[in-house]
Amino acid sequence: MTLPKFLLGDNTDFPSAIFIVHTVYPRFIINLENDEVEWLEDFTKEDEEQLAVEAERLIEEAVAFYDREVSRYEA
Repeated sequence: MTLPKFLLGDNTDFPSAIFIVHTVYPRFIINLENDEVEWLEDFTKEDEEQLAVEAERLIEEAVAFYDREVSRYEA
């Protein structure tokens, strides 16, 4: 199965939260309600250094994905 790079999710246990799931390495879930990020990978020290550079870009991509999806619902 081919998954999209980002998935939009919600959960009734967290009624005000909106989750974006990044499905490719480095996988993560961001809660747009509070910008909390949960990484789904185990990182080495070297990985963490590279991740620090990429994390901001990946989170910006996730937010842009959300904005695009919402705009499609509003159209």
